[in-house]
Amino acid sequence: MSGLPTGRPSLLILYKQLLRSCETYPSKNRMGIYQAIREEWKENKDLTHKDKLDKQIAIAYKGLSQLRQFDEMAMSGGRPASSNWSVTMEQNPMPKPDDYDSRKTRRT
Repeated sequence: MSGLPTGRPSLLILYKQLLRSCETYPSKNRMGIYQAIREEWKENKDLTHKDKLDKQIAIAYKGLSQLRQFDEMAMSGGRPASSNWSVTMEQNPMPKPDDYDSRKTRRT
């Protein structure tokens, strides 16, 4: 994962790209996804362990890639009126974090 940008400016750009891509995501749960992204970033803002940080950054880039699959301009090759596009999804695109169950019980 050493190829991922981890500097503060790069991460801020990634965060903004995620939020902007989420704004055009075609889903009834768009605002829920938007809020989830914001919450994840707040929870991980002080993350210092390199392996965990790299893992979270990789997940963020993967999520951005998947959100952008639904971007109208990207799908249509720059011609929004075009209907020639396709979307390919992974079987388990966003695996749950290792501590998901303990985090879930803390919130309730």
